[in-house]
Amino acid sequence: MVVSKDKVEEILYNYDCRQDALVPILMDIQDKCDDHYVDEETQRYIANRLNLTYVDVYEVSSFFSAINKKPKGKYHIQLCNSSVCRINKKDIIEEYLEKSLGIQVGETTSDNLFTLEHTPCFGACDISPAIRINKKVYGHLTIQKVKHLLKDLRGELDD
Repeated sequence: MVVSKDKVEEILYNYDCRQDALVPILMDIQDKCDDHYVDEETQRYIANRLNLTYVDVYEVSSFFSAINKKPKGKYHIQLCNSSVCRINKKDIIEEYLEKSLGIQVGETTSDNLFTLEHTPCFGACDISPAIRINKKVYGHLTIQKVKHLLKDLRGELDD
């Protein structure tokens, strides 16, 4: 398991091991994981503890895009792929991110610092184009704003 059994047990305890709390349980476990995902072993453990089948847990984790099935970088960059963001030139932001990070959408940098992914609309149409990084939304993006944001995340000082 990528998260300790003690942490999993603490989360399960917080939800009284309720089956109807499966989604928040998975989300909380993911938040406790350094790699920001819920691995198969943990899913099997949760299934056992909640008296569910592994398939039940797997189906829920596969359905919700907010639950990661594979490791993510420290900074999980989700680029909105909605029509509104596309109209507002999210492709320019996407190209800059891919070039700056040296990865394509769907990949993680070799230092595990950044993961870049598309995501369906997350309700930031009024500030598009927008990205979400570890649950924080950034909008009205320009190349300059993204450049500054990446420098901040990397801990680089301005010249």
